[in-house]
Amino acid sequence: MAVTPRLELRQTQSLVMTPQLQQAIKLLQLSNVELTDFVEQELESNPLLEPEGPEDSEAERADPESAGETGEAESQDTLDFADAETLPSGADQPLDATFDPEDDAGPGADWSAGPAGGEIGPSATGGGFDGEGQSIDQRLGERIDLREHLIRQLQIECPEPIDRVIGLHLIDMLDEAGYLDGDLAALAELLGCPVERVEATLARLQTFEPTGIFARSLTECLALQLAERDRLDPAMEALLDNLDLVARHDLAGLKARCGVDDEDLAEMIAELRALDPKPAMSFDVAPAEPVVPDILMRPRPDGAWHIELNSETLPRVLANNAYYTEVMGKCRDKAEREYVTERFQQANWLVKALHQRATTILKVASEIVRQQDGFFRKGIQHMRPLTLRNVAEAIEMHESTVSRATSNKFLATPRGTYELKYFFGSAIGATESGAAHAGEAVRDRIRRLIEAEDPRRVLSDDALVDLLRADGVDIARRTVAKYREALRIPSSVQRRREKA
Repeated sequence: MAVTPRLELRQTQSLVMTPQLQQAIKLLQLSNVELTDFVEQELESNPLLEPEGPEDSEAERADPESAGETGEAESQDTLDFADAETLPSGADQPLDATFDPEDDAGPGADWSAGPAGGEIGPSATGGGFDGEGQSIDQRLGERIDLREHLIRQLQIECPEPIDRVIGLHLIDMLDEAGYLDGDLAALAELLGCPVERVEATLARLQTFEPTGIFARSLTECLALQLAERDRLDPAMEALLDNLDLVARHDLAGLKARCGVDDEDLAEMIAELRALDPKPAMSFDVAPAEPVVPDILMRPRPDGAWHIELNSETLPRVLANNAYYTEVMGKCRDKAEREYVTERFQQANWLVKALHQRATTILKVASEIVRQQDGFFRKGIQHMRPLTLRNVAEAIEMHESTVSRATSNKFLATPRGTYELKYFFGSAIGATESGAAHAGEAVRDRIRRLIEAEDPRRVLSDDALVDLLRADGVDIARRTVAKYREALRIPSSVQRRREKA
């Protein structure tokens, strides 16, 4: 065949993601905190975008005619799609159109008229503090860090300038747990002073609070704390020298090494457990941030579940139509009109993107609740194995859309607050022709079996496999061992020693 140049006309279909569509997909996987930061940046950069407060929406609902006079009647904010009962039709799924442009089918079957029944426990998603005086945030704000705490003691206990310089270097050598991480000889060479001077300063710093700070090993850390309590006798020193036997619960070996009886050894181990192996961890710890749920769930009188988005986490913004009309009338040239039009389109796009995000999250959460109805009514033993594909097929979306919608999203339920990812897990087959078991339910079953085991007949992994298979769970021994280790449960040998 001859090789000659020629012209060909081909017709192909391709999907092009616009920058706005890419940004809308990115918004879907943002957490509520990240989304709030993004919206605040948009509010600062776009003069035609304005936040809407709760009082504004209440006024509009009370007097819709007055809202229409200002040109804002057609605007919607994110709260319009915060309830599962106000979801738009299934055809409004532009976030998912990226992966399936021809997908315009509606959502899954209506399940709102589900079976009634099932006890509902108290909700664990709220709480507060009553009382007068300083708030907890103010008290947390007054905490000083470890370095400042040690420097204050250094200024009091070490009046000599040389000792203070050595002390500052030793403070900088501490790790996050409060242990000294460095070579004293190298520090002495750096400062040009004898090693004995550095060691003497270190001995003085080891008397600082918190007790056990500046230790060079776990044994020395515990010894400093016991010495302050005047409990560092020869038997306790022998116990500290054999911490490996304590970890293995080798009581016979410990009694022989320490020269004590059962009662004394039990008291010594109890004292050891009361010590702090990481004295610096009480400092420099950021206060725990409470999890704010994105979706709220509560039982309805008919026995079904009511699902809605948490309005407190939804940024509510509007495109200011009235201001846009006013500014457009004052534009002097084409460049100004193009700029105002672009900003107005950007504001409208953000409002629409937030609506789409709320709609998608609510659809995914509603399907998860429908699939895991047994868990919410009866507990973890009734959790079903669930995958992204199951949810995606039910609501006719792509798996990646479901994955983004469940990332960093939390659901407040009568059984507590859970991340949406928690309800997805592997499936464990059944021994007979029956429904598969959720991995989380099997882990809980293993935990319950171990908690209820007889101290005289500790269950091995093989025994756990037999019990689970008797309950219809087809599981391998290595899977049981993996689940047990994930639950931080020691082996049967270690449990037998502990319970002895």
